[in-house]
Amino acid sequence: QVQLVESGGGLVQPGGSLRLSCAASGSIISIPAMGWYRQAPGKQRELVAVITRGGTTNDADSVKGRFTISRDNANNTVYLQMNSLKPEDTAVYYCNARVQITIRTTRNYWGQGTQVTVSS
Repeated sequence: QVQLVESGGGLVQPGGSLRLSCAASGSIISIPAMGWYRQAPGKQRELVAVITRGGTTNDADSVKGRFTISRDNANNTVYLQMNSLKPEDTAVYYCNARVQITIRTTRNYWGQGTQVTVSS
């Protein structure tokens, strides 16, 4: 079994910053990709940013230049540095990891979600 534990959400004023963390633990051989998704009330879950084990990233257009995804492979941890936050960034942020758990098996796992609220 694999667990993803997120931290770092909270309430911040517009223009402020937050840093999210997500640590994976359990029966892990490798983690080819880790990423962050978000879901605002009444909207579908959407990709925010994803990073491969080799460091290749892909960011949503709405966060380019403001959010930075990074990872610590040694500790199976992914980070999301969020700067210049806007009210429209308010959502529950979910960590996602594609995890190799056996030689032939890769599965997708989700964290429990962390609330980010941007409001004055």
